[in-house]
Order: sequence, then C-alpha cells, then structure tokens
Amino acid sequence: MPTPDNTRWVILAGGQASRMGGNDKGLIPLASRTLIEHVIDRLKPQTSAISINANRNKERYSHFGFVFGDNIQDYPGPLGGMHAALHQYPDSEWIGFVPCDCPQLPVDLVARMSRACNADTDIAVAHDGEHIQPVVTLLNRRILSKLEQFLAAGDRKIILLYRQCNMVTVDFSDQPDAFINLNTPEELEQFGQAL
Repeated sequence: MPTPDNTRWVILAGGQASRMGGNDKGLIPLASRTLIEHVIDRLKPQTSAISINANRNKERYSHFGFVFGDNIQDYPGPLGGMHAALHQYPDSEWIGFVPCDCPQLPVDLVARMSRACNADTDIAVAHDGEHIQPVVTLLNRRILSKLEQFLAAGDRKIILLYRQCNMVTVDFSDQPDAFINLNTPEELEQFGQAL
C-alpha cells in the first residue's frame, strides 16, 4: 500500500509547451520564481522523494533536483514521462506524477492520493469535483507492461490507458482551484496578477 514515505513523486516537465510558444513551461517565471519552483514548494513538505522528468534544459532543471529524460523519442506526452520514471526507479512500487504548470497543488495531495489506494488499485487520479486531472496521478508499477503495449501501438491519450486499468478517482472537490494549470502566456499573466 502506498504511503507518503514509500511513494516517489515526479514533476512532468518533458512536453513541448506548444501553447506557450515553445518556451519550456517549468522554467517560465511566475511572481519572480519559475513555475517548477512553485510546484516543488507544494510537494516538498509532503515528500522527500521528488525528481523531474525533462527533455530540454536539463542543466537548468538540475538546479532543482534530479532530472531524467524520456526513453521514447518524439515527445509522447505525459505517458512518456511515466514510462521513463517506471524504468528509472525499478524498485519503487508506487510513483506519483504532477505537471510542472500547476502552482497551487493541494498541500495534502500525497497523503490523500495514498489513502485512496488499496491492494487492487493500478492508478489513482485526482478529481476536482468536475473533471479528472489525468496528469495528477499515483500509479502502481504493475501497469508498466500495459503502458509499453499502449505506447508501442502508437496510442498517446492518457485516459484511454487509464480505462484499461483499475482506476480510482480521488476527490479534491474541496480544493478545485488547486489544479489550475497555466498553458498560455495569457493564463500566466492573468494568474500572476491575482497573486
């Protein structure tokens, strides 16, 4: 069973950020700090096992923690980072993931995600009360073979994989703003003004 002490957490910063004009999202400044620093600030009190999945600017990301890239070329999206993490940490039964553009993650994310799992759970996914947040997830490594088959078939839609697994949703409807993610320069500017 996962607990905050035996789960490892990975910040996914490996995408192309096309809606941010190709700028590396995790390194974009928000209120005088980078987006990834805001995410780390949220996670650090909850777990000591944080690393970063990035395919560009690895040297810059390394200032914030251990960095590893995808094993699959051509930016397969979040699933590529999940695949890489399962290979990077073969001794970790449970690995959690959060995006690099979500600066207000719940302060009890790790504990609540861990509590939602039981012995049969493959994947726990955060739910904000209206929608699931597919990149805020805690998964068991037993899905690796299923994930590899999925990627080999050319599939990239994360929710399609989840439907093949024993998935539970974790209710965060009391904190719907915790999953605001910043995808465009306009969203970033608007959010920064509200801080």
